[in-house]
Amino acid sequence: MPVIHSDANQLQINARKARTRRTVWVWTGRIAFAVIVIGGWEIAARTKVLDPFFYGQPSGIWDALVTLFTKGTAFGSIWEQLWVTIQEALWGFVAGTIAGVIIGILLGSNRYLSDVFSPYIKIANSIPRIVLGAIFIVAFGLGIFPKILLAAVLVFFAVFFNAYQGVREVDQNLVANVKVLGAGPLQVARHVTIPSAMTWIIASLHTAFGFAIIGALVAEVLGAQKGIGLIISQAQGRFDPDTVFACMVIMAVFTLAAEYLISLLERGLLRWRPPVRSDAQSI
Repeated sequence: MPVIHSDANQLQINARKARTRRTVWVWTGRIAFAVIVIGGWEIAARTKVLDPFFYGQPSGIWDALVTLFTKGTAFGSIWEQLWVTIQEALWGFVAGTIAGVIIGILLGSNRYLSDVFSPYIKIANSIPRIVLGAIFIVAFGLGIFPKILLAAVLVFFAVFFNAYQGVREVDQNLVANVKVLGAGPLQVARHVTIPSAMTWIIASLHTAFGFAIIGALVAEVLGAQKGIGLIISQAQGRFDPDTVFACMVIMAVFTLAAEYLISLLERGLLRWRPPVRSDAQSI
């Protein structure tokens, strides 16, 4: 028994060492890649291989970030602009997710409704989003509502198709057995359909939040009174790529933070799911 216990401890120690080595190598690769890309970009800009007037350069982007956070913008502080964009993206994300989940589950569970509304869903999805954004701006003005609406539309389709497909992938034998036991439609949805489709739905949220950011920014570029998209639009008009990239960096940081929170939500809601290879090896 002591020998077996000692061997188990040694295996655990070796496993921890292997995970630590892998983590170190992964972060080394990530940092090296960033250094190569940013350093190569800076060198190319300084040697005029890339024209910084059109493509900017990392040192100029850093200066633009410092300026944005210390001196603000022509429309107010950068924090005010960021908060406006975040509100639009968050409200659009919530509205689009709720609508996508409800309609996706409803149409996925009811073949008649699916056959009736399927062509209309496809037609709506085929409309270019920038056209929708322009229509929303004209119809609802320059406030935050049209930005929320465009963000919600982008999120809706990302979530809807995953929820719809997730419901269609539910084991029908399991559904039939639950019905035989006397479960009604709501009980089937609550205890079988929704939990089974939850993996698909949660997976779509990672992509959907990026779409919410895109929707808010695109609508702000088309017409706004405040927001990061407005700063990007003004910088573009001044041929100032450094400020454009600086705004992209700000939104990328916020998106990564939101992605981390969504990952925590996924782990909490899907604790019942057996660990998969990607989860076991994730950093």
